[in-house]
Amino acid sequence: MTEVLLLVGILVAVFVGYNIGGATTGPAFGPAVGAKVITKLFAAALMSVFFFLGAITIGPQVVDTLGTELVTDTAVFTMRSNVAVLFFIGGALFLGNYAGVPASTSMTAVGAISALGLATGELNWAILGRIVAWWIVAPVVGFWVSGVIGRYFYPRLNAWIAIEQDPDREDPMVTVTTNGGIPTIATSDDLGRRKTIGAAVVVVIGCLMAFSSGTSNIANAIAPIYGTGDVDMVTLILIGSAAVAVGAFTIARRTLDTLGNDITNLPLTAAIVVAVVSSAIVITLSWLGIPASFVIIATMSIVGLGWGRATRTTTLPGAARGEETTVSVGSLTAEEEGETPPEIGEESVEDIPRGSDLFDPSTTARVILMQNVVPVVSTVGAFLTFRFVPLF
Repeated sequence: MTEVLLLVGILVAVFVGYNIGGATTGPAFGPAVGAKVITKLFAAALMSVFFFLGAITIGPQVVDTLGTELVTDTAVFTMRSNVAVLFFIGGALFLGNYAGVPASTSMTAVGAISALGLATGELNWAILGRIVAWWIVAPVVGFWVSGVIGRYFYPRLNAWIAIEQDPDREDPMVTVTTNGGIPTIATSDDLGRRKTIGAAVVVVIGCLMAFSSGTSNIANAIAPIYGTGDVDMVTLILIGSAAVAVGAFTIARRTLDTLGNDITNLPLTAAIVVAVVSSAIVITLSWLGIPASFVIIATMSIVGLGWGRATRTTTLPGAARGEETTVSVGSLTAEEEGETPPEIGEESVEDIPRGSDLFDPSTTARVILMQNVVPVVSTVGAFLTFRFVPLF
């Protein structure tokens, strides 16, 4: 019976890993895909490789945190309870992925494990409070840092990088070709030196975000199983990482569309800003030993940048001195390469784009709603099960 439960537990862990791949690939490579730097297939391959590298190097520390510190007695991690915990984690994440909204795997997993600890009286409130405090602070920091950049510094950054996203472009800027059976990375012939550097930067930062995701999110799939002591760490990491790769190549296509296209139409400059801000925050949290809410931070960075660009103001020409009238710029137009961008308040009315799609409030509201609903479903469902079902 124990062997059967262990097999079921591993299968459910694989299901969780599959959904982690779907949920985290979008925030890591959505900006690069939305800016048409790389394809979804290439993004999935990079996600698979760098997630594993993060999981096998720093990931074990986070696994220990969730598997031994969040509850005061690891005896609660029986095979039966683990199957239930992983079931609620995987089911809730699948709900978000099905809706095309990447949910926070850390919030979902910590919620389910905390529900087990609460129902059994073994929850470590000090550890949970520390984790939740950082979850509140980090997305706010990501939103406002990106918002300030979008509102006050984006035009100068865009002029310096001098990269435009061509809406009619069909081919990605970076592709993988095979030369004698050896994969090689090639760039489009129409890219100049500065565009090539910009494309390389956004891909490298996406890889760094994938690495950071591996350090934090591998624990969400395997920590309950590891807590039983029946399977060693390396084996579980290999299984979990393989499941993440499957999710990245399949269900992640929907979240890549949401994060790269639906919330905000990201040019390459914006993609770089989002990647730098969110990856810096995630790395900092991982360094502190916090299971980072990777999806929330990256999503709020995208939202913050879109909001910042959408709320720039400009002075209407012809206004009387002392009676200047300002209007929202909706978003900044992408400056032509080589042109000097205007300062805030110096744009002309002709510079204001009509029907701008750089910030979509309705899609943003849907994303934020689902990102809160998914962890709640996992936490409440797990608590009710452990509290009222005698089997657990």
